[in-house]
Amino acid sequence: DFVREDAKSLLTESRDGLLRVKNIVQDLRTFSHVDQAEWGRIDLRTGLESTINIVWSELRQKAELRREFGDIPPVLCNAGQLNQVFMNLLMNAAQAIDGHGLITVRTGAVAGADGVEGWVEVEDNGCGISPEHQARIFEPFFTTKPVGKGTGLGLSLAWGIVQKHGGRIEVDSVPGRGTCFRVCLPVDGPASHAANKAKEGTQ
Repeated sequence: DFVREDAKSLLTESRDGLLRVKNIVQDLRTFSHVDQAEWGRIDLRTGLESTINIVWSELRQKAELRREFGDIPPVLCNAGQLNQVFMNLLMNAAQAIDGHGLITVRTGAVAGADGVEGWVEVEDNGCGISPEHQARIFEPFFTTKPVGKGTGLGLSLAWGIVQKHGGRIEVDSVPGRGTCFRVCLPVDGPASHAANKAKEGTQ
């Protein structure tokens, strides 16, 4: 009787463990987009969710996570590369918090002279960035973290990826109050962005 009862418990635990493994593998596949072509139209919110799940063990120790997802059209992009950008911003937000704070992730879209832009924000209420450092945060190897805690390449690589997509990264930070990074991307990809800029130049 004991063996039969114990077997039921072990089978239940094994099933739960397999389900967790399945979810982790699915998140990793979504994160890297191994099943898709290099470029395609992607809902950035799906990439954000998979990235959040992958780094959740780190985030939950430092902050409450708040989602404020607005409507955003599918963006022509390399999803795997953009997920690397989101991972970098999320980890930086967690590391900027001393104790336990709040990280807010937002999405939305706006129509402008250059076409429709999708945007993703990662905001924290951590230590903030001083004005003199804000001018250098995207420089390769520049870091304000202690030795051994950062290479200074994360934001530089993120900047390069976003530029490759025809987009930009905006920063709003107040020392002692927190930082907000906004990634802005042309919905129709870098070619449409370049075409719109060229059109502006001829007018």
